Amino acid sequence: MSVTSFQTAPGATPPPDAVHPRDSSPDTPTSVSRLNDTIRDFVQKWGSVWVEGEITAWNLRGGHVFGRLKDAGGDGMLSFRMWSSTLQRTPDDLKVGDRVVACVKADYFVKTGDFTFTVSAMRHTGLGDQLERLERLRATLRAEGLFDPSRKKPIPFLPHAIGLITGERSDAEKDVHRNAELRWPHVRFRTINAAVQGDRCVPETIAALRTLDADPEVDVIIIARGGGDPQTLLGFSDERLLRAVAAASTPVVSAIGHENDHPLLDDVADLRASTPTDAAKRVVPDVSEQRALVQQLRSRARTRLTQRVAHDIANLDQLRSRPVLRDPEALLTGRAQEVWTLASRGREIVRRRWDAAARTTAELRASLRALSPGATLDRGYAIAHLPGGTIVRDAAQAGPGAEVVVTVARGSFAARSEGVLAESADPHPGTDAVADPN
Repeated sequence: MSVTSFQTAPGATPPPDAVHPRDSSPDTPTSVSRLNDTIRDFVQKWGSVWVEGEITAWNLRGGHVFGRLKDAGGDGMLSFRMWSSTLQRTPDDLKVGDRVVACVKADYFVKTGDFTFTVSAMRHTGLGDQLERLERLRATLRAEGLFDPSRKKPIPFLPHAIGLITGERSDAEKDVHRNAELRWPHVRFRTINAAVQGDRCVPETIAALRTLDADPEVDVIIIARGGGDPQTLLGFSDERLLRAVAAASTPVVSAIGHENDHPLLDDVADLRASTPTDAAKRVVPDVSEQRALVQQLRSRARTRLTQRVAHDIANLDQLRSRPVLRDPEALLTGRAQEVWTLASRGREIVRRRWDAAARTTAELRASLRALSPGATLDRGYAIAHLPGGTIVRDAAQAGPGAEVVVTVARGSFAARSEGVLAESADPHPGTDAVADPN
């Protein structure tokens, strides 16, 4: 922390019962309470100091805040507490990663021997360098599509082997193994231990990831770590590790910290689990649940099949109860009588229409015969026409010596005109020499 001001009370003589090194020896040791009282009295003489740092932990319990401040440019760190009365006077948006200045005063707890600082005021000085770098990295990876849900690989239903990357003999490893085996007793793990914080965290995790990704039997990889403050989880927001996870061909599950912890690995991984225990539940199916599901599906299938068969039997019984199936010949007999009746009626109608048509035809034939030229010729009339085919209608048309063709009822003969006869010279008074049917 960078100290901007430091207030101390003028030095005063220690109280009469204060512990001094010369007052204690192996034979005459002082008590723990007396030593703690001396330290408390000494610390209480310190004044308040304004410090600048970055919030790395911010835990709200019972209305009070317990957290940590870290040097923006160094490794120094201190723990602090902020009572609820002070919290009400501070900005509402203070959170992990914020750079702040705080007025702190040292406190020493006699009963536990714990040393901490009480915050009496705190305000922003800007976004912490660490958080700023993470936000820039988050924006870069999002722009490259590493957070895109479409690129995330599905988790297999029942993996043949699960790759696990976690700390050696860690609670996270025990939680994953225990909960996975409770859900599916025959589950297989290939565990590689790696540092989960510090400088070794990123390279060892990447090496373990590549080893498990190259194993054809490993169907899914879990990267697990227990809880911790954001400072200890920084390795899981390292760009090298994030790009290695994105490039892996095996699905990767992130199970870092607790529900509130959110390193960038959660966004890049194919599946985020809130805790290592949750990772085991998300990756391994529960055998009892699957058995219950199978029983449920079998029961539903049996019920549906029984209902379908019963429905079909009822339909078949209904069809068989119909008259046409109960006595098929009865329907044929009735239809045969209708066919015979219709056929008889049809024959009668055809016969009547035939007779009527025959009578009509005879009448038309008689009318045609009576009106035809042949009938006229049969009565003794004849038709005279000139050689060109012109019918003689006027005696003047056939002058003396004109050749005339005369047609009678049976054949034609040639004649020669002697000229027009006088009316008195008509050889057949009362008859026409030439009859024109028109």
